[in-house]
Amino acid sequence: MNEAAVLNEQQPLLYQQLQKSFEHGRLAHAYLFEGDTGTGKKEFGLWMAKHIFCTNLTDNNPCNQCNNCLRINDNEHPDVMRVTPDGQTIKVDQIRALKAEFSKSGVETAQKVFLIEQADKMSIGAANSLLKFLEEPEGKVLAILETTSLAKILPTIQSRCQVLHFQPLVKEKLIHALVESGINKNTASLLTELTNSFDKAVEISQDEWFNEAREITQQWFDYMIKDDLQAFVYVQKKMVKVFKEKDQQALSFDLLLAYYRKQLTESVAQKQLKRVLEQQAGRVELILQARQKWEANVSWQSVCEQLVIRMIHPKT
Repeated sequence: MNEAAVLNEQQPLLYQQLQKSFEHGRLAHAYLFEGDTGTGKKEFGLWMAKHIFCTNLTDNNPCNQCNNCLRINDNEHPDVMRVTPDGQTIKVDQIRALKAEFSKSGVETAQKVFLIEQADKMSIGAANSLLKFLEEPEGKVLAILETTSLAKILPTIQSRCQVLHFQPLVKEKLIHALVESGINKNTASLLTELTNSFDKAVEISQDEWFNEAREITQQWFDYMIKDDLQAFVYVQKKMVKVFKEKDQQALSFDLLLAYYRKQLTESVAQKQLKRVLEQQAGRVELILQARQKWEANVSWQSVCEQLVIRMIHPKT
């Protein structure tokens, strides 16, 4: 799949909007891309830069083969600059250096493009320095700022940019992105049941406690789908030692729901008997009720033990 097709698949509305802006010569002078990591912000920024400098546009898309496209891909084009955090922040000296560079005329054309990654990490001094530059840009300049946290960008900077919201990836695309990042498919599928944020999913997957909790909840689930009362004992012997904190206990319900919803989805696909589907849907409802009790400050252990009994002996 070529670059344009990938971008169109990731963010079809934004791709079509920006294509029309190029076609009609109505590009803004500054854009603020807002959305989770993995939703295409960086790729769109580079695509726009190549769109401007490409010498062989094909179907109104960069060719990715000309000298300009290749240099932009390799971060070697003299009129395209990228700014990334120096340590934990983007410092005022980095923005001053950018402004100094952009006060000169373009090396090869009159146009210049700069892209700022993680713009929310600008120091106050850097943000104020950039603000002045956005208010009074010198020459033909296109600014593209990227952020995962719009609330951390100065309102005055936001007001001088066209803000484009990158939608979270749909589940299938998020699973694909997670697998591409090195997470196995089963874990990626489970993570998408817990969050639709690429960043959060990766963060969760790297947590050693989560990986232990996932295995323990899987075992608990396995006991319950077999109507094995070991599930009751398992709460006392194993689970209370792992799910100690409030946020951990909340995740225990989320994980169990994820396993049951996956089972229900597979059963529907396999056209299981109506009785089986009703039982599985009923267990999902029991988990939701159990979580409500826990949120009403009933002991987590008591709620889980009662949940087991209600699952295995529904009339109890």
